[in-house]
Amino acid sequence: MHIIWKGQACFQLLTSPKKGEQVSIVIDPFDNSIGLRVPSLSADILLITHHHRDHNNIQAIKGDPFVIDIPGEYEIKNIFIRGISAFHDNVKGKKRGKVVIFTIESEGIRVCHLGDLGQRELTPEQVNGIGEVDILMIPVGGVYTIDGTQAQGIISQIGPRIVIPMHYQIPKLKIKLEKVEKFLKVMGVKSIEPQNKLLIKKKDLPQEETKVVLLNP
Repeated sequence: MHIIWKGQACFQLLTSPKKGEQVSIVIDPFDNSIGLRVPSLSADILLITHHHRDHNNIQAIKGDPFVIDIPGEYEIKNIFIRGISAFHDNVKGKKRGKVVIFTIESEGIRVCHLGDLGQRELTPEQVNGIGEVDILMIPVGGVYTIDGTQAQGIISQIGPRIVIPMHYQIPKLKIKLEKVEKFLKVMGVKSIEPQNKLLIKKKDLPQEETKVVLLNP
């Protein structure tokens, strides 16, 4: 499985659930109003965690993707996807509404994308719905989502093997967020080399402790 970060909360997953078949999954494409260049992507499956301009640029995605933007359970092209309802803020959605947390299972790897999670902690029902997670994409930039300190608590609830931070301040982004360094400090990561993409197989997943992976947008 290839995991590529395009900035903000936008990821592309390239996975082969069946030998000789590659499926492209795109999550939360943004529009150019946020200052970042809209990536040129083609998708078989498009996941939208919520309909804000930095997450729902459906028109930018090429192909004829199957679009999912509501909670539920789905099986598409031998990939299992689950959407779990959550809140964009810590007051049960009164400020910013709801988001959908997505889990994606393919190649024996379980990926979870938390969207613009604003809850300081997950409910027992949400933790149960998310289940075991190998790779977690989590917002850490604060302001509109949880920040780096709160993210550590959510990570403790989920217990993933790999964590990929997202939705933080990067060059040219017009939305003012916290930088990723606060999160890295909280997680005890002193030095880390960003990667252009994560290429991972089930056998390569860390077994002992949670590993933080930093991706270049």
